[in-house]
Amino acid sequence: MRVFRSLEEVESLRGCTAVIGNLDGVHLGHRRLLEAARVRAAPRGAPVVALTFEPHPARVLRPAMAPPILTPLGRKLELLEAAGADAVVVQPFDLGYAATPAEAFVRRDLGQRLGAADVVVGYDFTAGHERARVDALRDMLRACGASLFVLEPVTVDGLTVSSTKVREFLLEGNVEGAAVLLGRPHDVDGAVLRGAGLGRKLGFPTANLRPEALLPANGVYAGRASLGVRTRPDGATDAGGAARYLSVSNVGVRPTVEEAGPVGLEVHLLDRGPADLYGERLRVAFAARLRAERRFPSVDALRAQIAKDVEAARERLRQEAPM
Repeated sequence: MRVFRSLEEVESLRGCTAVIGNLDGVHLGHRRLLEAARVRAAPRGAPVVALTFEPHPARVLRPAMAPPILTPLGRKLELLEAAGADAVVVQPFDLGYAATPAEAFVRRDLGQRLGAADVVVGYDFTAGHERARVDALRDMLRACGASLFVLEPVTVDGLTVSSTKVREFLLEGNVEGAAVLLGRPHDVDGAVLRGAGLGRKLGFPTANLRPEALLPANGVYAGRASLGVRTRPDGATDAGGAARYLSVSNVGVRPTVEEAGPVGLEVHLLDRGPADLYGERLRVAFAARLRAERRFPSVDALRAQIAKDVEAARERLRQEAPM
């Protein structure tokens, strides 16, 4: 997959079918957009291109109200490739770019720079600083000799799939619901940091992470972890050669052993020895919430509960297909 760091860098994509959006999470709705793009591009042998923006526009336009990110850029690139994108254009987004009129966006960016013959967007897509909706966008594209395909809402069990709904589920601790909308378990990547070593003393060594992506609500989770996630030269992450483990993760502030502190992620890899993991990159996928985080009367009580959590995680994951 080719990755271009701005529309100005684009080359050899003329005649492409473009999917446009922030695409945070690369959920089932985003994947349906890419499927539609592949169908439209296939008769011409044209490439499918995802045009996305970095940072998330809300972080520039409404920073105090910006949503937490589901997929940092490297993970987003990895998922877009898996969903069928032949190329991704990552357009830098700042206040200057936000002021671009819709007509200039269509004529200059989609027409002259990207050379799109077809554009595929979701039903709620808007373009330019005046937030032109799809009917106006269709007319502008037609004037440039391109066509527009608008995907209607994608629903699962009566719920409209959206990044907003995924975030809501995660903030409730409902990682199973988030996985239904994503089409995969929600996961986060992070470098393993040096901690206090308490997990090792308890007999359950943990890897401490501070990931960029949204963590689910405080609690203990069963899941799967990939050790040895790499970043490719094009910026996409890659877990293809990673070692896989069942895991138990704690999201929270460790109230039994600390008075206060930032929310963090501690991950215990099942069936792996206590070797140091510092500096390694770990991907943690959340399969099920086992319980809420709570304070225990003693460290021994905490140790006994962790042992129960490990067994509960094994049982919960026993019948599930690997990620």
